[in-house]
Amino acid sequence: MAAPDIRAARVAPRRLYSYTAGFFTQARVRRILGLAGHAVRLGRPGPEDGVVVWGRSETAWRGEAVAARTGVPLVRVEDGFLRSVRPGRMGDAPLGLLIDPYGVHFDSGAPSLTEVILNTDPLDNSNLLSRARDAMARIQALDLSKYNMHDPEAALPAPGYVLVVDQTRGDASIRYSGANPARFAAMLALAEAEHPAARIVIKTHPETQAGLRAGHFAADLARGRISFCETAVSPRKLLDGAVAVYTVASQLGFEAILAGHRPVVLGQPFYAGWGLSDDRLPIERRRARLTRTQLFAGVMLLAPVWYDPCRDRLCDLEAVIDQLEAEVRAFRADRHGYVAGGMRLWKRGRIQAFFGGQMPVIFRDDPLQAADLAQKTGRGLLVWAGKAPPDMACLRVEDGFLRSRGLGADLVPPLSLVSDDLGIYYDPGRENRLDRLIVRPLPPGAEDRTARLTAALVACRISKYNLRHAADRWPTRPGVAVEAEAAGLDLGHLQPNPDLAALAADPARLRILVPGQVEDDASIRLGAGEVRTNLGLLQATRTANRHAFILYKPHPDVAAGLRPGRLADLALVGLADAVAGTADPIGLIDACDAVWTMTSLLGFEALIRGKPVTCLGAPFYAGWGLTTDLGPGVAHRNRSGDGSRLPQVSLIALIHAALIAYPRYYDPVSRRPCPPEVAVDRLASGAIPTPGLALRLLAKLQGAFASQAHLWR
Repeated sequence: MAAPDIRAARVAPRRLYSYTAGFFTQARVRRILGLAGHAVRLGRPGPEDGVVVWGRSETAWRGEAVAARTGVPLVRVEDGFLRSVRPGRMGDAPLGLLIDPYGVHFDSGAPSLTEVILNTDPLDNSNLLSRARDAMARIQALDLSKYNMHDPEAALPAPGYVLVVDQTRGDASIRYSGANPARFAAMLALAEAEHPAARIVIKTHPETQAGLRAGHFAADLARGRISFCETAVSPRKLLDGAVAVYTVASQLGFEAILAGHRPVVLGQPFYAGWGLSDDRLPIERRRARLTRTQLFAGVMLLAPVWYDPCRDRLCDLEAVIDQLEAEVRAFRADRHGYVAGGMRLWKRGRIQAFFGGQMPVIFRDDPLQAADLAQKTGRGLLVWAGKAPPDMACLRVEDGFLRSRGLGADLVPPLSLVSDDLGIYYDPGRENRLDRLIVRPLPPGAEDRTARLTAALVACRISKYNLRHAADRWPTRPGVAVEAEAAGLDLGHLQPNPDLAALAADPARLRILVPGQVEDDASIRLGAGEVRTNLGLLQATRTANRHAFILYKPHPDVAAGLRPGRLADLALVGLADAVAGTADPIGLIDACDAVWTMTSLLGFEALIRGKPVTCLGAPFYAGWGLTTDLGPGVAHRNRSGDGSRLPQVSLIALIHAALIAYPRYYDPVSRRPCPPEVAVDRLASGAIPTPGLALRLLAKLQGAFASQAHLWR
């Protein structure tokens, strides 16, 4: 028989008629099909149409009968192999589909799209194989599987066992792989016979653990050297401890191959027959001999259609791994629920969105009351970092470094938050989780991912607050009420002020950006050195750089009159050559040669853009050899607990820790956890829901009270 044409298979009919309710009630499935070019319809198909069914489900016969009667193509749909956090029976929608015009991957009675790809594609493209290796390594490092309700820290059997994999009764993948329920008893007997001295561990299916469907092995089999693993353990770690793996047709057999095993297979699943498994029921038509990387490339990169639920578009496997990483991270961290203390009322909605996905967050005003309730209920404890007592054992919560389009002082909710179980990033007096992440070896794929994220930040001019106004105030000469662009700074389209242009025009002059800060901010209280005020920062910068052109950028909260730290024009004369007003901070970084700061995040944003940074305090990015540090030293950033010197930190490692590993991100459009790449897209496009009327009014009241408070001081 001639090999099927893969390209022709991809050109399935646009209109697909269904006779199963699921294609109309499951919005995600219908959306993926639509994005892949298929419109699902009711009625009778025409000559140019097709019929769609779900795999080999109990209702598939309806569509099969219509397709046979009308002579139109039949397309079978199934979940992708990296599906979701929970099984579909628990409500989670898939992140990808197999849209198969041949058959279905688990039906060995006829070729499927997956089989055709593995049998006929040379799978020798170097870029494809490189992607496959990177994705395999990331999936393993992130401890991801098809379903991801497992606990990576759950106790495992002592290593050295033979793993026997159970499946759910009645599953179509068993019957259509040439097996039957009796094959499971035979599998256990075979494992015992071939390993007479080894312990046997039977792994139950996640849906059996959840009480959704029964398995094949009765509990009374647990005797002698046979035991059950019925807890939600890590599949990867379970495979690591096995000396042999036996399966009928479970996807865990595929994962066993990727983990380096040669599983004994008693059925005919999609991964059998390629020379990577010990097949006790061979499939003659599968003649290709593949490496693990080639198998992964065909099964995970070429066969499925992957979907990005945040940006509502088709995507590649790498984007699905990013998304699933964010969702699984939230699930694992939040599964036991939280009590939160010290959270202002306006923040609670976003705290609930970030941390309440598994169980609603319970709020208490007093952190001590929250701690007491958390202990009584067995929940985790969240406390806003600035409200947490110094010795309280809790997760300290703060805004992340890619926050919003607008100020927190204006009650604009964040897209990113950090939760730190050791300390908090702006307090150098104690080690925090970010410190440890910065010196941790980069995980697989992190270097390339961080480089792409950094390039996107630079190209889209993303900062923490992303304040961009139609009437930005460009730098002015202190004491001169004229707003104009500094000619040599390339800061806008306005006509240059002659006096300012003369100061800035000399290309030999060093141009230094000095970002002002909120003087009572926790990062100043805890992380500043001898210099603790904006005036002191300017004086120190001018003293060390007498001939430089110094551009001062007031903090936006200070400029808005919401926080202390304002400097009068007369105080700036002789210290700053220009004042930037509300100008875009990224434009200012681009325009200047260097940045001097106490602890401002703008210093980190300058490092991202390749500018030298001098720190008079100890922000999270100082002390690693990437900045000129004139402030207090941070001992734990130089030496580890055993006294050994820490390795040199790269800028990539710093950025990865600060923007990918440390924060969590929430997409207010799709209302789900998301990777930082989605947050960057939202911040760049501005496609973010704006605060409601109640929050805007509260922000105005807050601003009014803050202004009065300054007068009272």
